[in-house]
Amino acid sequence: MKASDLKNMSVEELTAKNAELTQELFNLRFQLHTGRLENTAKISAVKKDIARVNTFLSERRG
Repeated sequence: MKASDLKNMSVEELTAKNAELTQELFNLRFQLHTGRLENTAKISAVKKDIARVNTFLSERRG
């Protein structure tokens, strides 16, 4: 996810995206522990996307 995409989103859209990414991270961790996850780098990519969304949310709210 690019930062330029996040700049154009509203607070509600960012909050929804944050919830979506958090659910995706949960699913990836579940797959990791059950042995079904093949690309473990996806976990760190999703964590970085969550951090990006949280950064934009704090900028908009503050």
